[in-house]
Amino acid sequence: MRLILLGPPGAGKGTQASAIVKKYDIPHISTGDIFRANIKMGTELGEKAKSFMDKGLLVPDELVISIVKDRLMEDDCKEGFLLDGFPRTLSQGEALDKELIEMGLKLDRVINLEVEKEVLIERAIGRRVCKDCGSTYHIKFSPPKEENICDSCGGQLFQRDDDKVETIEKRIQVYLNQTKPLIDYYTEKGLILNVDGTKPIDLLFKDIIDSLEE
Repeated sequence: MRLILLGPPGAGKGTQASAIVKKYDIPHISTGDIFRANIKMGTELGEKAKSFMDKGLLVPDELVISIVKDRLMEDDCKEGFLLDGFPRTLSQGEALDKELIEMGLKLDRVINLEVEKEVLIERAIGRRVCKDCGSTYHIKFSPPKEENICDSCGGQLFQRDDDKVETIEKRIQVYLNQTKPLIDYYTEKGLILNVDGTKPIDLLFKDIIDSLEE
């Protein structure tokens, strides 16, 4: 199963991605995770990505396409993959199609999580991340037992720069502006699967799997 998962910041892509890759035993390829890992390690790629992410801007195409291409060529992608966070623009989608054709592969479906802007902002600004182990919490929906302390390791929780109100509003608008042509592109190809991202996690996952297996 070769899938793409689309959705604006805060739509819950990470949660659904984890369930989908477990269901189909395929690798989860998240460009956001790849960039954050490089930022933590202080690599040149990480520094370049951080300069854009901190401002709520998308990382330039050439950086993203290069890293995704390398990842798709790894052995664990032979039986399928789930791309999360890429492509985000029409040019990235076209570049991905070109790479897949050269590899003799094609996409099965493009899952698009739809969530209203107000809901996205509430989700994002309440998110907290552990500095030590990376566990994620939400001050309203899934708070830690002790305020600002990680349940798992006792580490300090913090709010990422890209989860603050000004940044998240800009990220959402950038996403909507740049991704709409991509959604139209996959719709014309008959690949798009639009799902209501505001549903409870389990119901949303069931909707996705039922639609994939129709």
